[in-house]
Amino acid sequence: MVRKTFVIDTNVLLHDPLAITKFQDNDVVISLSVLDELDSLKRNSDERGKNARDVLRYIDSLNALHNGNFHEGIVLPQGPKVKVFFDSFFEKKKDFPLSLDKMSHRTIFIAFLLRDKSEKVIFVSKDFVSRVKAESLGLEAEDYENLKFSYEGIYKGIRQLQVSKKEIDLFYKDGIIPLTTIPFENVAANEYFILTTPERSSAVCKFNHKTKMLEPLIKRDKGVWGLQPLNVEQKCVLDLLFRDDIPLVTLMGPAGTGKTLLALACGISRVFDEGTYSRLLVSRPIVPLGKDIGFLPGTKDEKLFHWMQPIYDNLEFLCESSSGAGNGEATLEWVMESKKIEMEAVTYIRGRSLPKMYIIIDEAQNLTPHEVKTIISRAGKGTKVVLTGDPTQIDNPYLDKDSNGLTYTVNKFRDQPLFGHVFLDKTERSELAAVAADIMN
Repeated sequence: MVRKTFVIDTNVLLHDPLAITKFQDNDVVISLSVLDELDSLKRNSDERGKNARDVLRYIDSLNALHNGNFHEGIVLPQGPKVKVFFDSFFEKKKDFPLSLDKMSHRTIFIAFLLRDKSEKVIFVSKDFVSRVKAESLGLEAEDYENLKFSYEGIYKGIRQLQVSKKEIDLFYKDGIIPLTTIPFENVAANEYFILTTPERSSAVCKFNHKTKMLEPLIKRDKGVWGLQPLNVEQKCVLDLLFRDDIPLVTLMGPAGTGKTLLALACGISRVFDEGTYSRLLVSRPIVPLGKDIGFLPGTKDEKLFHWMQPIYDNLEFLCESSSGAGNGEATLEWVMESKKIEMEAVTYIRGRSLPKMYIIIDEAQNLTPHEVKTIISRAGKGTKVVLTGDPTQIDNPYLDKDSNGLTYTVNKFRDQPLFGHVFLDKTERSELAAVAADIMN
């Protein structure tokens, strides 16, 4: 097997602080420009700053153990040999056309120099443009694949299965169907099934991983804060959100399928009507302003109001639906004055301990796998976490539908009994929204 040299860009380390340990028995090269960029970010209070500090501390620990021998290379217990490239950037080669004033160009230049030494060199970056530039110079370039899962083949959490009418009748009679009765494979914990027959009989059920049976959904005689499920997918979502033995739920699908509205309605019901949870915490990533809210005037709550406007819109709709026309404003005022709803930026969740709370993270596709891990690990005893989002609509420049935290969570937790997932396909916002989602791909 040919030993390879991977020259890694700064954004790879910010995406995964342990990236340098995951290149098996190969060489990993970090340029001085990457270290400089990490050093400039380490004072930030957001997740990028935390990751920059983690990387620098890890490199410093290696330095202490191996007496600073980064020029020769330090072999890690995981297999890779890590080197820091010290060559001067000002010894510019005639055939390197990019300006070295830009940090990313300097890292590409390192790969360019090493390639000229006949090494098997691969430039690794989360930035598509940087990879294209590297490839235009004849370099081999790759995205960082370690925290990636294919979105195209993602687990849906719900599937259709054709059975006999006898089995449907037995299900309605006994309330269960043994797993051995139906021939299907790779059933995930808490997966939902839509059973149909040639005679057009149907039933909706959930797999119970403990009994190995298909069981009916939780019966609800009324809607949730004025909402009624409009399709089978939404019925399954409500079932997941009302199960206390499933503390982690992900809802995925295009705009208008009801992900956020259903999560918010159930959260309000569980907090205000049932008292199952002490508070409702709603958060969204602040992507357009670079993970921070300091560019807007006013207090933290005033700044957050602009970013949480979609949540407030949904709250107004729910209050209007539950109270009747004309009474929604008073209900909303009562809800907000109760101090049982908290709006927070994802940036400020890290470091908190959140017991007995119902947490909704909206637009979770804009989070990295490490950011989602940070959020989930904040959940205290009796807390439920709901992640919603659409991986096809990502604003983070270094994430895509395969590498974002929402897709990663679904694939990592699929077989865990404490996890449930539903992919919603059908848009219910309006006829116009449904047509737009269908034809404007």
